[in-house]
Formats: sequence, structure tokens, C-alpha cells
Amino acid sequence: MLYYLFDYIEKNFQWSGAGLWQYITFRAGTAIIISLIISMVFGGNIIRFLRRLQVGESIRDLGLDGQKEKEGTPTMGGFIIIMAILVPCLLVARLDNVYILLMLLATVWMGVIGFIDDYIKVFRKNKKGLSGKFKILGQIGLGLIVGLTMLFSDQVVVRVSTDAAAAANYEIVETKTDANGETWAYVKTTLTNVPFFKNNNFDYKQLLSFLGENAAVWVWAVFIPIVIFIVTSVSNAANLTDGVDGLATGVSAIIGVTLGVFAYVSGNFIAADYLNIMFLPGSSELVIFAACFLGACIGFLWYNAYPAQVFMGDTGSLTLGGIIAALAIVLRKELLIPILCGIFVVENLSVVIQVSYFKYTKKKYGEGRRIFLMSPLHHHYQKKGIPEPKMVTRFWIVGILLAVVSVLTLKIR
Repeated sequence: MLYYLFDYIEKNFQWSGAGLWQYITFRAGTAIIISLIISMVFGGNIIRFLRRLQVGESIRDLGLDGQKEKEGTPTMGGFIIIMAILVPCLLVARLDNVYILLMLLATVWMGVIGFIDDYIKVFRKNKKGLSGKFKILGQIGLGLIVGLTMLFSDQVVVRVSTDAAAAANYEIVETKTDANGETWAYVKTTLTNVPFFKNNNFDYKQLLSFLGENAAVWVWAVFIPIVIFIVTSVSNAANLTDGVDGLATGVSAIIGVTLGVFAYVSGNFIAADYLNIMFLPGSSELVIFAACFLGACIGFLWYNAYPAQVFMGDTGSLTLGGIIAALAIVLRKELLIPILCGIFVVENLSVVIQVSYFKYTKKKYGEGRRIFLMSPLHHHYQKKGIPEPKMVTRFWIVGILLAVVSVLTLKIR
């Protein structure tokens, strides 16, 4: 909204200062400030409101040190994160941008699913919360929306050379000639980035190469399920990671910064040309969304760092995971998720490995055995006696390392 206001002021009143709002970097900085103010200032009021409603976390006794002390801590604090993302984004971002609209929808969509789950747990006193099949249906719904938008929106395009567009038989939305006289085609495509490989572009229709020219027609049958799988997996993995104070929030903030870097270079044709990566017109506006996401996570840490004054609940954790998955997909960096979201992946795998091994050994030996002292992985380290703040800080450090490796993939190939 402010973008359009200052654009109007600049054009009609010739106030040069209003031109600052044309710059992505200025608006991103403003978005972080607004997001931090909202989460830190209004967050306290929301926590007090949740206490008055007696929206306290019910802690299951897992035999962990300090666990029962957290009993009654307000939950559903994900409202703080959602509000700190939506408000500054609506104020600062361009609302005619399909990427922004899609991410706003993803935030609200996953927030509603998480809220329903928390509502059932807290107010209906049903610890199981929303039925798993309904959660999955909601995540599938978001995956469908993201996938269909990527396939059919005329605003979601990739710039390729006209020769490459003709050779691959891409649907051309428009062509433009740059300052050097070179003509580029802006095409609809399912191209994505493959890290660590030279000429690291991969088109999902190659998976259907046996169909010949019909591969482009049926590519949705491969692309949509992959998008749904990514959204569902990352969302649930973020939910599993949210088990100790500040862990999921801090890791998500690190991932958000990295995706913001990818949004900037992918949406800037000079940077994209220099790095020899795909130029995604309009995606630079996602820097604003990433800034709001970062501000919301850091602001929430003000209250969620050990000892936590509020828990995000599924309202927050499912939303964080859904946002990260959708953002990676629209930036065509979804194949980087195993590296960038390595903490989430390992936490998720620890549960899968633990459950699978327990069932296998119970069937084979008549007694279930465990690989970890407890899963998810952060509980394993708690059982080993590592203090919660130290463990969370170490997870953040590993998250930063993975983020740096992810950024380096822009040049390592």
C-alpha cells in the first residue's frame, strides 16, 4: 500500500524522497523494522491475551529435564508470526505481484490449518488435535495452488534465449530486447535449478521424455505431485522441529535469509547474468516477503528464546514450514531443500529411522530397540544432558553452515 502511495506522491508532487520506495533494498529494510516492531510490541499483548484465555500448553511427560516447568506456557503464539508477516508485507510489497499474492495465500492457508489443530487441542481438550488426514488434505490443497500457479500464471515466467525457447518448444508469453540488442523469450516452463552441476537447469518434463512431444502436455502429472510432496514434507518437518525453545524459529530465520538472497539474485537480471542462473522476472519482490518472514521470526524469538514465554503451536510451525516450501518452489530452488533445510530433514529422518527400526526389531526379536535415546533428534541430545540453550545454539550454527553451503551453490557447479 505504501509503495503505491509514495509512487503517486512522486508522480504528482515531484517529491524526490518518495522515490526511495522504488528500491527493493529500502522496502526490505523497512519491512524488517515494521515486522520487528509488530512482533516485539504487540507480541506481549497477545501473550497476555492468551494467558487470560488460559491457552496453556499441555506437556506430555517424556522424562526430560525442565519439561514440566513449561506446563501452562501460552501456546498458539504463531499468531504473532503470522501478523508480523502479513501486516508489513501488505504495507510495503507490491500487491499486483503474483509471487507476493501466492505467499500471502500460503501464509494464511497454513495458518488456518495450524489454528484449527491448536483450537481442537486447547479448547476441545483433544490432545490429538486435527485429524492427520485433514492436515494432509490442507497441505495437498496448498501444493495444488502453488503448482497450478507455477504452471499456468502468465506472470510466472523464466527468461531464456529465443533459440533455447524454440528448441525446447516452450510456451512464449512475450519477447523483449535488452540494451545490447539481444532478444530474450519469457516462457512458461517447469525448469528448476540443480545444485553442483554445470549448466544446472533441469526441466521436469524430461522425466516424461518417453512421451516425446506430449511430455509438455503431461508434465503437470509429475510436477504437481512433487510440489505437494515438498510442501507436505517441509511443513511436517518444521512441525517436528518445534520441540524446544527457539529451535524452529531460529532455524527458520536462517533459511528465510538465504531464500531472500536467492530471491534478490534471481529477480535481478544483472546478478542473474553474472551468476549464470535463471532470471525470474518479478521474483525480486519476494525479497520483501523474506524480510517480513525474517523480522517475524527474530521478533518472535524475543519471547520464544529460552525460557520461552510463549510457544508458537501448530499455528506457527505448520505456517513456517509451508512458507519455506512454497518460497523455495517459486524460486526454483526446491532441490536445495535437503541442504538448506538440513536441520528439518534430519529431525524428520530421526523419527522415521527410530520408528522403522523399533518396528523391525520388535518383529524380529520380539522386543523393540531404539537407535536414538529419543526422537526427534533434539530430544536425543536433551536425554544426553546437553542444556537446552546450548543445544539450540549449536543447531543454529549448523543451520548457518548449511545456509552458506546453499548460497555457494550459486557458484559451485
